Amino acid sequence: MIKPIVKCAAGLDVHQASVMCTVLEEQHSGVVRPQTRRYTTYPRHLQELGHWLQERGVELAVMESTGIYWKSVYAALEEAGIQTYLVNARHVKQVPGRKTDVADSEWLAELARCGLLKASFVPPRDLRELRLLSRYRRKMSGYLAAEKNRLQKVLEDAGVRLSCVVSDIDGVSAQRMIAALVAGEKDPVKIADLAVRSLRRKKEELVLALEGDLSDRHRFLLQRISHHIRWLEEQLQEMDSQIVAAMAPYQEEWRLMQTIPGINQLNAAMLLAEIGPHMGRFGSKERLSSWAGMSPGNHESAGKKKRVGTPPGNKYIRSLLCEAAHSAIKTKSQFQGFFQGLVIRRGTKRAIIAVGHKLLEIIYVLLSKKEPYRDPGVDYERLIVNRNAPRWIKALQKYGYLPQAQSA
Repeated sequence: MIKPIVKCAAGLDVHQASVMCTVLEEQHSGVVRPQTRRYTTYPRHLQELGHWLQERGVELAVMESTGIYWKSVYAALEEAGIQTYLVNARHVKQVPGRKTDVADSEWLAELARCGLLKASFVPPRDLRELRLLSRYRRKMSGYLAAEKNRLQKVLEDAGVRLSCVVSDIDGVSAQRMIAALVAGEKDPVKIADLAVRSLRRKKEELVLALEGDLSDRHRFLLQRISHHIRWLEEQLQEMDSQIVAAMAPYQEEWRLMQTIPGINQLNAAMLLAEIGPHMGRFGSKERLSSWAGMSPGNHESAGKKKRVGTPPGNKYIRSLLCEAAHSAIKTKSQFQGFFQGLVIRRGTKRAIIAVGHKLLEIIYVLLSKKEPYRDPGVDYERLIVNRNAPRWIKALQKYGYLPQAQSA
């Protein structure tokens, strides 16, 4: 029999409109007395739940991670000063017990009393709110990409093959020509004259590509989509400024992350919102990688290793790290050689995941040691000398430590 380590614990079975809470309190005689109450998820009633748990002297409250419904309950208990564990529902089911015969809340409380549950990582309130903003920003970015693809699809439907000549349909030249098409201009030669810089050398190809048949409905759609694209870009700029401004309390960690190749200001801020600034919560870089779903799969049986994918994890971190990896492999750093050595044997997608895994481990080390990134393939001492040597030599000559240079 497992000996309880918590005298008074609470288990919460959270639903959309209600919370079933069971408190298991051990009496002086050793008898455990369960008390169960049901509360709605309205803010006032959640405050009453927190007050009731305070009155009962609850040392630990436990709830499963159920969609987004746990967030308001967690915030209410956090405000009431109750230590709260958010646990993985899969881990609860793996613990043997009479889960089908007793209330979920009572079973959670019993597991909490025996110390059989491990808390999931929940960032502080400020970062939880920042997560909402950064994740919505990613969703808006997806909308923007979809609208640009829709714009190109409408052009193709009208016979305008602009994408065959222009590498970036969102570039300056392409946007000027699309605006002319929307405005009603039908002469492909005049539209092609709107190209700038190197694209002007492809004027003949542009004329051929612009000889389409745009109807009034095509123009109406192009106008609507163009307006929506501009609106989305304005929204993204406002959200970017909000995310960057939210980094004021985390300036040191934010600055350290930007020293890593491939990670810019916005990427560092969004990653920091997901993992938080304190790495002690994870314990090791391997645990952080496993939690994020970036660690390599491992399944070995009878001396044979079977191919398995990466574990499930935080899809937002995974996406951000893959974006950073695509940028990092283009820099003159260890990531470029690391990617080139893997891509031949494992393919592009697996190699990108491996680079993202390496980036996450480096982030853990930098934030733990509070040190900037230093690439092992770069001679930083030589760079410093090359940058400062002329100034040092002039100073030595000025004070007589070196002879003055003879002018020609």
